[in-house]
Amino acid sequence: MRSLILGAIAALMVAGAAVAGPVTLKANPVDSDGRVTLGDLFDGAGAASNVVVGTRAGPSIVFEAGQLQSLARQSGLDWANPTGLRRVVVRNAAVAPASAAPAPGSSVAADEVAPPVLAARPQPVRAAVAERVITRNDMVEVAYEVGGVRLTITGHAEGNAAPGQRLAVRNLQSGRTIDAVAIGPGLALAGPAAQEARATQQLAAR
Repeated sequence: MRSLILGAIAALMVAGAAVAGPVTLKANPVDSDGRVTLGDLFDGAGAASNVVVGTRAGPSIVFEAGQLQSLARQSGLDWANPTGLRRVVVRNAAVAPASAAPAPGSSVAADEVAPPVLAARPQPVRAAVAERVITRNDMVEVAYEVGGVRLTITGHAEGNAAPGQRLAVRNLQSGRTIDAVAIGPGLALAGPAAQEARATQQLAAR
């Protein structure tokens, strides 16, 4: 009897793996109601499209790629992550900028870590006053560049900010506060690049 039960369990596991279908990560994942589903993230999610994998409290939410693979696999989906992404950013569909989508021929990998948006030219300060892109306690991706070296960290916003405005971000790992400059929804720069971005926007606003 025990061998029959173990055999049945093994058969079910094999069957579950067999029905796992390959899916493709969307180029610009967005959600419209704060509930992030597999259908918001992947093309070809099928019956698993309505499975909720996260709740977005601010303008964006960041998933670790390995965590996302595991969540997809639990619902019978197989995401191979062929470009080796580290993180995937999902934004609010109501405020996601058109520039967040990759240019034709570009790789999805760059967008998930968000450098294209970080490299975008800051908007004029006057236009940004009415367009707050980061709210207190939002998850913020901060990029730091110096001497050709680029680092990124994720933290909580300590206040509100529009593009070009200074913002304090608390590092989730160290607990330290980083002085940054907001440049887009859930995105900020730190270090020399932040000062250059702020100075550029101040000149543009004159």
